[in-house]
Amino acid sequence: MRVIRTADYEEMSREALVFVMERLPHIRVLGLATGGTPLRLYEKLIEAVHAGETTMRHVHTVNLDEYVGLADSHPQSYHAFMKKKLFDPLNLTPEQTHLPSGTAEDPEEECRSYEKLIRSLGGIDLQMLGIGENGHIAFNEPGSAFDGRTSVVKLAPSTKKANARFFKGNEFVPDRAVTMGIGTILEAEEILLLASGERKAQAVRCMLEEEPAETCPASALQKHGRVTVIADEEALSLCRSR
Repeated sequence: MRVIRTADYEEMSREALVFVMERLPHIRVLGLATGGTPLRLYEKLIEAVHAGETTMRHVHTVNLDEYVGLADSHPQSYHAFMKKKLFDPLNLTPEQTHLPSGTAEDPEEECRSYEKLIRSLGGIDLQMLGIGENGHIAFNEPGSAFDGRTSVVKLAPSTKKANARFFKGNEFVPDRAVTMGIGTILEAEEILLLASGERKAQAVRCMLEEEPAETCPASALQKHGRVTVIADEEALSLCRSR
C-alpha cells in the first residue's frame, strides 16, 4: 500500500482532493464514505466544482452503507448526510447517486439488489474509505470475512459509541446496518483510505504492519494492488516504518 503522510487533517484533505481530481476525468463510478473523516474533502471538492476546476456530471456514486431502520429522510441517515454534504451542493441528480436502503421490506434482497446495481454500473473505479477505531471498513466489523458481499450486519458496541455523537445518545444509534462487503470493496479498481487523529493510530498500525487477519478488517486491503492511504501524523504515530 502506498502511504502519503500529512501534517494534519487539513493537509490530509488537500492531498485527498488532489488525488481525487487527478482521477475524476476517468471515473465512471465513485465509491463514497460517510462520517467525519471525508467531510473536509467533500467541502473542497464542492469548491473545486463550483470554480470550474473539475466536474461530476459524468459520475455515478455508490455509498458504502446505511443504517437499518432509518428512512432516507431521517436526519441521521446516510442518505440525508450525503444529500446535505455533497449531492445537493454539487447538483447531482437522484439517478447519479446510489445508497442501500435502510427500510427495505426484505433487507437480504436489498443487499442482493445493491450488488447487482454495482455490477450494472460497470464496477467501482475508485472507492473511498475511512477506518474505524477497531479497524472496520464500511460497517465490516472485526470477524468479517474478506470475501463478504453486501449484507446486513450487527454493529459493534465501540462503533455505536463512536457514532453516538451524531445521535441523541448511544441508545438511539441503530444496532444494524446494510454494508458493502469487504469482497465487494476489494473489487474496486482503486482504493483511497483516509485516516486522521490519534484515535485511529492503532487501527492504522494494524492495517499497515500486521499480517492480514479478520480481527482487523482493514488489513484485507493488503490484498489489493492499488491502495493509497493518506493519513496525518497522529494517525501514523504508532507505525514503525511509515
